[in-house]
Amino acid sequence: MEKVKAKKHLGQHFLKDESIAKDIADTLNLVGYEDVLEIGPGMGVLTKYLLDKPINTYVIEIDTESVTYLDENYPKLKDKIISKDFLKYNINEIFEGKQFAIIGNFPYNISTQIVFRALEYRSQIPEFAGMFQKEVAQRICEKKGTKAYGILSVLVQAFYDAEYLFTVDENVFIPPPKVKSGVLRLRRKEDYSLPCGEKLFFTVVKTAFQQRRKTLRNSLKTLNLSDKLREDTVFDLRPEQLNVEQFIELTQKIEADGV
Repeated sequence: MEKVKAKKHLGQHFLKDESIAKDIADTLNLVGYEDVLEIGPGMGVLTKYLLDKPINTYVIEIDTESVTYLDENYPKLKDKIISKDFLKYNINEIFEGKQFAIIGNFPYNISTQIVFRALEYRSQIPEFAGMFQKEVAQRICEKKGTKAYGILSVLVQAFYDAEYLFTVDENVFIPPPKVKSGVLRLRRKEDYSLPCGEKLFFTVVKTAFQQRRKTLRNSLKTLNLSDKLREDTVFDLRPEQLNVEQFIELTQKIEADGV
């Protein structure tokens, strides 16, 4: 079969630089799991390096043309190609509760959705690595006190240690995107349980950053906090001034307030 044509509506940009593909594959430390899931393999430039590793490689691909190409060119993937949408698929139809890593050159138009979906499976995902639009990768790994720090930063770093690894130029893709790319690695924390209600934690973080220029006293008004709690000096701060631990403490205070 001839090469797959990149489809704009799927956000496809095929990596052509073999050394970068190998470097991305090598970001995984292969500890604590026996399976890896590659999201959006396209024509398999990253897949081939994963298949060389002592691990079971599965791929999930929504593009039927890519699925056909992979099936014809990578016999090692027999019965390990999932022709589904990762955002909608119940991944435990394959992994049945087992631990697995996620990797990929992620379509930029759904990359943040992929991260949020992966967080839903965090009890099974000890490691997550791959390529994003550079600004998104930086946002995920950012620390407090900057404009880039936001919902994605806090929610990911509540459960994972995030590390920005390297930047990738536009000209190593077909077609080249209009932005640079960044590769990151997430490693799940040894203790990734939260000492507060997870649902409330997510609500507090998302609500706070929806009006990030306001103080928490104003941005969290919709949570109907007591006047006494709102006197706490933490509410004088804006959301980007709180690190993950401080957001957890804030959530605990709100819980104790009866929300």
